[in-house]
Amino acid sequence: MMKKSIVKMMSDAAAAAGENSDAPARSQKATTAPVVSSMGRALSHMREDSIVSLDPSKIDPSPFSDRFETDEEAGDALEELKLSIHDEGQKIPVLVRPHASEKDRYQLAYGHRRLLAIQSLMSESARPETFKVKAYVRELSDAELIKEQSLENGVRENLTFAEMVLWAEQLRKAGLKQREMQPVLGQVQTVISNMRKIADSIPHDIIYAIGRAKNVGRPAWLDLAKQFGNPDAEKRVRKLLESDEFKAASGQDRISMATRAAKSRDKNVVRPDASIVDVDSNGKVFARIKTSASATTISIPKVESAFGQWLGDNLLDLYKDFERQRNDETMTKKARQ
Repeated sequence: MMKKSIVKMMSDAAAAAGENSDAPARSQKATTAPVVSSMGRALSHMREDSIVSLDPSKIDPSPFSDRFETDEEAGDALEELKLSIHDEGQKIPVLVRPHASEKDRYQLAYGHRRLLAIQSLMSESARPETFKVKAYVRELSDAELIKEQSLENGVRENLTFAEMVLWAEQLRKAGLKQREMQPVLGQVQTVISNMRKIADSIPHDIIYAIGRAKNVGRPAWLDLAKQFGNPDAEKRVRKLLESDEFKAASGQDRISMATRAAKSRDKNVVRPDASIVDVDSNGKVFARIKTSASATTISIPKVESAFGQWLGDNLLDLYKDFERQRNDETMTKKARQ
C-alpha cells in the first residue's frame, strides 16, 4: 500500500511539473526524468528498510531548512495535518539518520511536518509517552540527506518559488553544482541560475519577511532582486518591513509593496497603493473591502455566496438609499448656512 501511494504521488508530481513549469516541453522532460529515476531508487531503499517506532522527542530537525514554517499558511497546513493524524494515525513513515554526535538521537531527512504535528500532539497530551513516530532509519551523508529531502518536496509538498530560492542556496553551500541541482530541484539550469541571482541580491531575512508568497513566481522575484542594485533600496525596504500595512498584507501584496519601496526615490513612500479591511460579524469574515486611488472593491468569500447573491440583487436599492441619505444631508447642511 505504501509503494502504491508513493508511485501515485510521483505520477502526480510529474504531471504537475508538466503543467506548471516555465520551461519548454523538452526541458521539462530533461528535468522530470531524473526525478522519476531518483524516485525509483527511493522505492528500492524502502523495500530494503524496515519501519521502526521512535520517540518523537529524540528526533531533531534536518540541519538544512527548506520551509518557511513561520508563515501563516504553513501554520494552517500544520493544524490540518495534526487533525488528520489525530483521527487516522500516521500513514506514511518519516526518514531519519542516526545523529552524528549524539547517541540514541536522530536527524530528520524528510517528513518534517508529520514530525512537527506528532510532537505538537504529544505536547498537548496527558500521556505523551504513548506517542511514537513511524520511521525509516538509514545512514546518510549530508549530500544524500539533501537529495532525499528534495525528493520528498518534489513528490509530496511543492515548494513556493521563494522557498526554492533559499533551498537552492543551501544546496550550493552544501557543494552541489548547478547541473547537480537540476534533478534535485526539477528545474533547468537557467531557472536555477536565476534563483542564485535572487539569493545573491536580496538579503535572506527580507525574503523570509515577505514569506512563502504562494503563486508569486520568478518574474516578480527577479524584478525585486534587480531593484537592490539601486542606492538605499535595501534601507527603504527594511523601513517597509516595520509597517503595520506590510505585516497585515498577504505574501503576494508584500512582494509588490517591497518592489515599489525599492524602486522609490522617496524614502517616505513605503505604503501600499490600497488599503484592505475585513468586515466580520461575531468573528466571522463575510466581506473584504479593498480601497485604492482608483476604485473600491468588495469581495465575498465563496462560503458566503448566498450573501453575495443577495447583495447583487439589492445593490440598486442600497445605492438609492445612499443617494437619498446624501441628498438629505446636503439639504440639511444648506439649511444651516
